[in-house]
Amino acid sequence: MIHFSQVSKYFDGKPVVNDLTLDIAKGEFTVLIGTSGSGKSTTLKMINRLIEHDEGKIFFAEEEIHKFKPQDLRRRMGYAIQSIGLFPHWTVEQNIATVPQLLKWSRTAIRDRVTELLELLNLDPEQFRYRYPHQLSGGQQQRVGVARALAADPEVLLMDEPFGALDPVTRATLQEEVARIHQLSGRTIVLVTHDIDEALALADRIVLLEQGQVVQQGTPLELLTAPATPFVRDFFGRSDVGIKLLSLGMAVERVRRGEQVDGEPIPGTLSLREALSIFVSRRTERLPVVDENGAPIGVLHFSDLVAKGGLHEQSTATR
Repeated sequence: MIHFSQVSKYFDGKPVVNDLTLDIAKGEFTVLIGTSGSGKSTTLKMINRLIEHDEGKIFFAEEEIHKFKPQDLRRRMGYAIQSIGLFPHWTVEQNIATVPQLLKWSRTAIRDRVTELLELLNLDPEQFRYRYPHQLSGGQQQRVGVARALAADPEVLLMDEPFGALDPVTRATLQEEVARIHQLSGRTIVLVTHDIDEALALADRIVLLEQGQVVQQGTPLELLTAPATPFVRDFFGRSDVGIKLLSLGMAVERVRRGEQVDGEPIPGTLSLREALSIFVSRRTERLPVVDENGAPIGVLHFSDLVAKGGLHEQSTATR
């Protein structure tokens, strides 16, 4: 879908991206992560030509990106950023409709698409359609920004630290929404973040950059359990790898099926890391687990997270 071939970008004569070769597969959720100044945002912005690369070639849908007019390329790629950039004097509907209007969609098609996207992002269409950005919370504005990026049904969604300015609760909610959109649509998503937990929660594949080059890439599990260099191991944290590994598993995977216990149940889709927090807050050894319909599955035991195959073994195995 997207291919970088020996791409470099210089600012003031210094390489920000240096001889980068990278493939992003169709339908994949790829997260670019790295330290400040590692070149991750520059890499993202070169995809839609917001920044032009100096050397090498970038391909989109098997065509070199310079064969596209910048505006044509960007209409095929949604773009969501941290600062959102909503037009303050336009309503939510007008903001979302920016690209469809440029593409001369009919009024009916635009209205239907706005309704569809607001519902997808859990914003009531009739309540929010005619509001202005200043009448929205930060999280609501960010949802509208994502809706605008998705409005023309782009082939690729580019996201540059889109949730960085949000509080932790709103951030987690929007992460879940984006993960759900990816699961429903199968759209190719490239996201830049400095947040390791965000990368682990969302990515099919993580690309760790340093000094404009790929240090290691792979699944979240691969980067946690098989770091290629000491830098990778330190970046993802030597001391709490076990905790991070728990974030990759779900309660349903460790449940003792058929058992029963009293108490407020947790969903089987809850991450083991979140389940660990609930164990601590409730001061309990066992949690009942239910499926998406609320039907009992079994019981999750605290000991199963910290004993063999759990937190302790995962942590020591990666040292």
